[in-house]
Amino acid sequence: MQEQKIYGRREGAVGHLVFNNPTKLNAVSLDMWDAFVGILRDYEKDPEVRCVVVSGAGGKAFASGADISKFESERANAEAQVRYDAISKEGYESLYNFPKPTIAKITGYCIGGGMNLAACCDLRYCNEGARFGVPAAKLGLGYGYSGLKRLVDVVGPSFAMEIFYTARQFTAAEALAMGLVNRVVPDGELESFVKSYAEMIAGNAPLTIKAVKAVVSEMMKDEKTRDLKRAQAAVDACFKSRDYEEGRKAFMEKRKPVFTGS
Repeated sequence: MQEQKIYGRREGAVGHLVFNNPTKLNAVSLDMWDAFVGILRDYEKDPEVRCVVVSGAGGKAFASGADISKFESERANAEAQVRYDAISKEGYESLYNFPKPTIAKITGYCIGGGMNLAACCDLRYCNEGARFGVPAAKLGLGYGYSGLKRLVDVVGPSFAMEIFYTARQFTAAEALAMGLVNRVVPDGELESFVKSYAEMIAGNAPLTIKAVKAVVSEMMKDEKTRDLKRAQAAVDACFKSRDYEEGRKAFMEKRKPVFTGS
């Protein structure tokens, strides 16, 4: 498993998706994107998985974007770029539209496409030594609407433009000030912090969390394309569920509820 450049593992109700290319700071190639989408599909279908944590192996990087060493073989011309964009777009959108809670556990460098991946997650936590940046302006790359919109939705247009215009690296403290990350955790405590948060989320009512994610995702869309019926149906499902009954009983009995997602 450890020899795979990307792999999944499950710990209780928490699914882990790990970029495992540490010699290249977890740079992402086409074959890694294919595996990434497959793991997410498995987690989506698995009712035992209630939260997914995305991270990078090696301790030095979350993900450092595309594998530049493979540009000549994977992105050397316009036709190859179209293919690369289609495969990577499926990866980003699969994560962004994933129906369960997602957490980016960011250690070290979060660069280029790594920033895009982090922005696709619901929550982002990093260590104090984390560094963020998008070097597109130093490579002559163009960034499309979807990737930029996700970043703008997280940090706002002005900070997004600063990130792209300067192409410099930002510290964890700067990322927190921009709203790029939810919290900055001391270097040696990130693992336990994310584990605790992921387990906390996984222990809560899955249908409630699913409804919140559905409603928020509709909010982020253009008003003309919002599916408010979908959002309301997710809310209604909560009140029709056995979990709603369990939550009420547990509250009255002063015990921890046991939710089944039904």
